[in-house]
Amino acid sequence: MQSFRLVSRHFAVDVRLNRINRRWIASADAPDGPTLGLGTTAFAALWMALGPLEHMAGELLASFPEDLVLQL
Repeated sequence: MQSFRLVSRHFAVDVRLNRINRRWIASADAPDGPTLGLGTTAFAALWMALGPLEHMAGELLASFPEDLVLQL
């Protein structure tokens, strides 16, 4: 499991990402409570987990740690 923090202008979100049987699961500690996302790619799982943060999801994903991108 990989844990990291995504940041935006307004807040930060702690995220956990794990691969299980060729699928990805993401958990994000959003301001209104935890959210989950599932996908065939890490990006899809993160996008789904950040879905409730609609307008900030893109900015949060832009802060995804570059060294982790290479590992996924």
